[in-house]
Amino acid sequence: MTLGLTHFLVLSTLLFCLGLFAMLTRRNAVAILMGVELMLNAANINLVAFNKYVAPGALNGQVFALVVITLAACEAGVGLALVMSAYRNLETVHVDEINVMKW
Repeated sequence: MTLGLTHFLVLSTLLFCLGLFAMLTRRNAVAILMGVELMLNAANINLVAFNKYVAPGALNGQVFALVVITLAACEAGVGLALVMSAYRNLETVHVDEINVMKW
């Protein structure tokens, strides 16, 4: 049995749905960031799969995947810095308890 584009799209959809579920149901800011990372990894799977099956020999999808990986690393660094700052100042990482931006 060979793996086709459909298999990768189903895997990517499942991974994206898991990330969305984690992002919508978690109260912990670190768990929400992990959900966002899952969603970005699902996008990477789509980019590389479409590159392989739609335009074989081209590197466009792989270059875009590297850009997404770079953005995900930046997002993780900035997000974790914000979470650490919120924990240091407010002593909580639950997003429903962080109401500093309220008027």
